[in-house]
Amino acid sequence: MDKPYLGFDAHWYAALARAGINDFRFHDLRHTCASYLAAQGSSLLEIADVLGHRTMAMVKRYSHLAQGHKATVIARMARERGL
Repeated sequence: MDKPYLGFDAHWYAALARAGINDFRFHDLRHTCASYLAAQGSSLLEIADVLGHRTMAMVKRYSHLAQGHKATVIARMARERGL
């Protein structure tokens, strides 16, 4: 079985060095993805699905970024019910 991920760290750190990026971990990309999804109105369930979170407790870390989305969803529900 081929393992294309072997040696990934060496390539990752070399790319960071060439780009002049300091204090950045690969995991930071995952957090950035979740933050962007939340800011664009994705539900916490959608974020959990994209990132592969197994528990909602894990994805709730990003709930503060989805507050605007929550307000929009509630306003839409109220509109649809004539409230």
